[in-house]
Amino acid sequence: MSERSKRSADAAEPLDRANRVDSVDSATEAFVAHRNLLFTVAYEMLGSAADAEDVLQETWLRWVDVDLDTVREERAFLVRIVTRQALDRLRALGRRKEAYVGPWLPEPLLTAPDVAEDVELAESVSMAMLLVLETLQPTERAVFVLREVFGLDYDEIAEAVDKSPNAVRQIAYRARAHVAARRPRGIASPAEARAALQAFQQAVETGDLQSLLDILAPDVVALSDGGGVRHALLRPVVGIDNVARLLAVGWWKRDAERSVELVQINGGPGLLVRVDGKIDGVVAVRVENGYVTGAYHVRNPEKLSRVERETAVTR
Repeated sequence: MSERSKRSADAAEPLDRANRVDSVDSATEAFVAHRNLLFTVAYEMLGSAADAEDVLQETWLRWVDVDLDTVREERAFLVRIVTRQALDRLRALGRRKEAYVGPWLPEPLLTAPDVAEDVELAESVSMAMLLVLETLQPTERAVFVLREVFGLDYDEIAEAVDKSPNAVRQIAYRARAHVAARRPRGIASPAEARAALQAFQQAVETGDLQSLLDILAPDVVALSDGGGVRHALLRPVVGIDNVARLLAVGWWKRDAERSVELVQINGGPGLLVRVDGKIDGVVAVRVENGYVTGAYHVRNPEKLSRVERETAVTR
């Protein structure tokens, strides 16, 4: 290399480095601006905050290498990356769940009160809806979440799931029909849900069987998730008589120093249970027409890290 060429290369090097720094700064700014949305997409597809965070990390590593000059719409591009990463993770999770001890429940989130004001968002992150989404195939789940919750058009979704727009329309139709047959029949207002939960809490704490019978729906289902680490139900308990007797005996120790706090869990009212000052579990309920139709008790310690501080979810 000639001396002139060497001087030119030396002069260009700081400029290239500055351009790379500017590119990373721009990528970071866009990623941070959409981070809560990306987390919500990943969480609704996976039902696990820990896995959603891993997906966000993988999304960032791919996003920072993208030439931003080729990106027409940053939000859509980022959603496409996070969807593909979440789909890969969702297929791996399916194999993991097959070996799970007892019923698997989504990882609960402590959410801000204003999430409940967005009725569609609150329903989409609710424990009940996440369990319905568990019954979909991975691609169906991705299409449903992107279309019904986040309002993406079929062309955008097609790019995210590597299908044609016509195929995506058919998948969306099937997924909507599947979810409609299983979703809550009458979504309770935040006030109705809170009142039902308070009555449920009082009945459980006192062990009053009649009070439980008054608040539970005839086809109520109770699930608990201990992950093989904490004592929990090994199978769902179904029907008002069976669930009432279960709750009258108590889901938590009555002889321990226990406190129960009313909090916002996954967009709706829930109970945070502490035993001897330590978080022991979370109870979320599904309320329809003033009655509790589903009770979900998460005790697996690996799933309780997101109930001590609020997690931002958004559309």
